[in-house]
Amino acid sequence: MDMEELSNSVSLSPTLFNLIVCCLLCGFTPVKGESKVIGPFQPVVVAPGDDIILPCHVEPPVNVARLTVEWSRPDLQPDPNDRLSRVEYVHLYRDTREVPDMKISSYMDRTALFADGLRQGNISLKIINVTLADAGRFKCFIPKLKSQTQYSIVHLVVEPKSAQTTETPLQPISLQTSDPMEDKDIKNGLSSQSRVILIVVFCILLAIIVVGVTGYLIHKYRKRERMKGPVV
Repeated sequence: MDMEELSNSVSLSPTLFNLIVCCLLCGFTPVKGESKVIGPFQPVVVAPGDDIILPCHVEPPVNVARLTVEWSRPDLQPDPNDRLSRVEYVHLYRDTREVPDMKISSYMDRTALFADGLRQGNISLKIINVTLADAGRFKCFIPKLKSQTQYSIVHLVVEPKSAQTTETPLQPISLQTSDPMEDKDIKNGLSSQSRVILIVVFCILLAIIVVGVTGYLIHKYRKRERMKGPVV
């Protein structure tokens, strides 16, 4: 069913129908240039006992120093059967300061935001003396950010130093997987670059041979024509 048939079926004038369609499309179209909360694409890996920064920022950057910033553990929800239970946070920043009253006890004196970074939209969280209990999902959330993307999930993996490095970039990184065929060639002592060089050398040699053979045939043909002499 095309647009005209749909318009006739609902008994609307073409002008009114087009206006409704435009309104619907505009309602589902993301606002261009709006800021979004963005976290890392890859899990953050740290060793027990080390300090770590959970990257999270607003892009394009905006000043969030006067907004509420919540860091929580979405997997640690309060008991619904306990009426006195309340949501507790890994770190809660409100009214330009930290609010420790609603903080998970195990994170007391272990977390901090970057005060200067908040003005540039940096809401990354520093956790000191990481433990195995810290492994899991963390949610960075700006509830009053005028955006359709107000939060991001950061995965923290806690492993011994022998298994993983503790260095974590503040910006998301893109990991590339090497070509299996290239790995195989390297193991056999022949890299992809070496293959390209060999192909180029082979093409040059082939071109030299073709030119040489062609020149020889032309020279032989001309010599044979001269031996025939002029036709009387």
